[in-house]
Amino acid sequence: MGSWPSFWRDLSEQMPLILAGLLNTIELAGLISISGLLLGIVVFYLTLSSNRFIRYVINAYISFFIGMPLIVLLFLMYYGLPQWGVRLSPYTVAFIGFTFNVAAYNAAYLKTAYNGLDKTQIEAATAQGFNSWQIFIFITLPQVIRLSIPALTNQVIGNLKDSSVAFLIQYTEFFARVQELAATNFQFFKAYMLAALVYLALVSIIVLVARAVERRYVIPA
Repeated sequence: MGSWPSFWRDLSEQMPLILAGLLNTIELAGLISISGLLLGIVVFYLTLSSNRFIRYVINAYISFFIGMPLIVLLFLMYYGLPQWGVRLSPYTVAFIGFTFNVAAYNAAYLKTAYNGLDKTQIEAATAQGFNSWQIFIFITLPQVIRLSIPALTNQVIGNLKDSSVAFLIQYTEFFARVQELAATNFQFFKAYMLAALVYLALVSIIVLVARAVERRYVIPA
């Protein structure tokens, strides 16, 4: 299994690169969580459109990105698009691919929460003269987001964990640096256990923050 002193020595030598990779992971996970939520809200809003064609297209979008494995989407963009003359950086591919994927899931969560709302609120707002956009912004959206906090939290956790696949398209995030560490000394168990503990710590932080937010904004029964 190799000696711990040699592992710690290699770890200390590569620590600047590993920390840089960790920052890249946190940056990517944070940005795709924000962009995925914002786009997900737009997609969710369009699912409420009175236009049947728009609803059909949006539902097809949700089904497509939920049904397609994320790694396939990233490979299509990174390795497939250059054959059509479109070359994107690993970060750009990861950001765009993750955003479209995450938005589809978030829209589905929001739509599920919407289906559980008391629709008499919307009817009352319509009777008061609110237009569809005002009803969405002031009545529908705040409630569905609050109801979806647990699901959205799970999605953020998934974003953090799924970001590890970005190393397969040459994005130098945390797991890519751990791979390099493991390849240096062939102490794969120690390197991957280190990665697991770091991911566990980050997930624990997200859970604690989410629980505080949920307690703060919970909708009373």
